[in-house]
Amino acid sequence: MTVSDDVKTGKKASTGRVITDWRPEDPDYWERTGRRVATRNLIISIPALLLAFAVWVLFSSVTISLPRIGFNLSTDQLFWLVALPSLSGATLRIFYSFVIPIFGGRRWTALSTASLLIPTLWLGFAVQDLSTPYWVFVLIAMFCGFGGANFSSSMSNISFFYPKQRQGSALGLNAGLGNVGVSVSQAVIPLVITAGVFGALGGAPQPTMDGGEPLFLQNAGFIWVPGIVLFALAAWFGMNDLTSARSSFSEQAVIFRRKHNWLMCWLYIGTFGSYIGFSAGFPMLVKSQFPEVNPMTYAFIGPLLGALMRSVGGSMADRWGGARLTFWVFALMIAAVFGVLHFLPSNGQGGNFYGFLLSFMALFVLSGIGNGTTFRMIPVIFRTLHERLSASEGAEGKKASAHQASIESAAVVGFSGAIGAYGGFFIPKSYGTSISLTGSPDMALYGFIVFYTTCLAVTWWWYYRRGAETPC
Repeated sequence: MTVSDDVKTGKKASTGRVITDWRPEDPDYWERTGRRVATRNLIISIPALLLAFAVWVLFSSVTISLPRIGFNLSTDQLFWLVALPSLSGATLRIFYSFVIPIFGGRRWTALSTASLLIPTLWLGFAVQDLSTPYWVFVLIAMFCGFGGANFSSSMSNISFFYPKQRQGSALGLNAGLGNVGVSVSQAVIPLVITAGVFGALGGAPQPTMDGGEPLFLQNAGFIWVPGIVLFALAAWFGMNDLTSARSSFSEQAVIFRRKHNWLMCWLYIGTFGSYIGFSAGFPMLVKSQFPEVNPMTYAFIGPLLGALMRSVGGSMADRWGGARLTFWVFALMIAAVFGVLHFLPSNGQGGNFYGFLLSFMALFVLSGIGNGTTFRMIPVIFRTLHERLSASEGAEGKKASAHQASIESAAVVGFSGAIGAYGGFFIPKSYGTSISLTGSPDMALYGFIVFYTTCLAVTWWWYYRRGAETPC
């Protein structure tokens, strides 16, 4: 029996690596076969994506400890190491946005997960040698961008497995639980660098410059290696390639002519760009503004809240509409930034750390909800667009248009994820630039307020107001 026959009859559909007949919009097919296959692919995709995010933000935790073990790096150099993974990850996402329909989700997920071995192993060896030059850490930081890039291909892949009315929840779970990798990284690394987790295999500890307990900073890289190997193999042997998801680059590239692609990229910078930028820059920001506070005590909390709220945002958008929730997310984010500004120290004096912390936690929660709501908007927008374009066509024309809508939606999900990830570079760098020019991060924060105001206006005009061009 062929794979196609397996799928059509509903027998042993989970055993075929390549599925040639995939009909998630058919209710009978979905209940008989589709749900089981889609769930298995999602279950493997989530931990693979979690590891990718954990690797992506390695340097947000590692930079705090590099000077402690003897690496003589300036504050500006450390901010660069925090920001570079987001820069490379965002750029790679542009390519990763289009690979699933070309190479297949199973193969690409396995290979892209395995690629995370490069920065993790390299970092583990590099930190054990104090003669390691700064440019080597720059390269490792850029290779950590592989983790950020995996998001676009992962989201694009999962979008093909689910019917449209379930995509918000599925994408919310994949991205939300995958995003947990940020907080897992920031919670795990401070713990594992204090112990010889791998014994003699992991290498000797590094003495600290302040006379404290020695650190096993190599564990910040090595700790992820077993999981990466495990889930790369799980993806290769347990996931599926969908032939119905196949398309050429030229078929996907039509999104560059779609106005709504660029509008959603702008909004996603405001949601996901904020989430990953705040996650990367928060520890260094706390260290610079509240030097008496250990930033790693709190660093993982915000990313965890934001990650968990992403799936909530997707589910809420399925019920109440993505545009309405996205509008209020940006309105409340503006208020939260004003809260951060209010509680910051002025000229090194005053300030209230716990008020600052609560305001930032609100930003993480809101950006997490917004991550889910904006991604729920995308398939609705492009389905509506193609329904209008095919309104005068027959049944076959409508079917072809619906298929093209799914191709474009997946491409926009990936591409907007690529553009949004640049926030992870600009936010930490804006902190550093503002502090170097004015002595405080206030200038950067006021810039965020201006930007969120533009996002509010875009959401209201094109998607939320009465008579909007594409309500969603």
